[in-house]
Amino acid sequence: MESPKDISRRFVQAYKLLLERGKVADKKDFATQMGISASLLTEITKERSNVGARTLQKIVQLFGVSGEWLLTGVGEPWDTTGSGSPKNLVAAAGGIPLIPVDAMAGFGHGEATVLEAECERYYVPAFRGADFLITVSGDSMAPHFLSGDVVACKYLPLSDLFFQWGKTYVIDTEQGALIKRVGKGSHENTITLISDNPAYEPFEMRRSGIRHIALVLGIIRNE
Repeated sequence: MESPKDISRRFVQAYKLLLERGKVADKKDFATQMGISASLLTEITKERSNVGARTLQKIVQLFGVSGEWLLTGVGEPWDTTGSGSPKNLVAAAGGIPLIPVDAMAGFGHGEATVLEAECERYYVPAFRGADFLITVSGDSMAPHFLSGDVVACKYLPLSDLFFQWGKTYVIDTEQGALIKRVGKGSHENTITLISDNPAYEPFEMRRSGIRHIALVLGIIRNE
């Protein structure tokens, strides 16, 4: 696992490259664009302070630096293919974060109710594309998903949302986060949320009621 110092050294390496290539005017320009103070940047360059993986993500987003190069030093510094996904970069740099269910609403959207540094992180090779892990609570999805299971999830854009009917999603709604299978609704603007446990009746909700959504990629279970 990358240590905080490892991540900070990657940050400084990218900062120096951006200066050399004229992508930023000076220290103040870079600090302003990154949303940090020039004094903090000085502390980081002198290895007296560290940054998190989200800061590397921001460099990819703002300057088009290659995520692969930033993490491994391999390839070209500039991302010309779009492969350096910011969210995948965060996962690669520090593992997949395990977040509380009630934190899903803001996590990854700039409104997180928990600090990234507070999240436990795990390396799960089978779920490299996952943005976060979340723990199942309750028995509505039993027997396939049991309370205490951990599921790996990938955020989906609401702007171009295409449902795979019968697949399981984590859906953030005004009433909280729900883990359900999704089926067709009775109208184009509704979906049906289905529990695996037959004791729970399916119900419909309006698509407009979805605040954030993630596809469940797989499950991790302690026997």
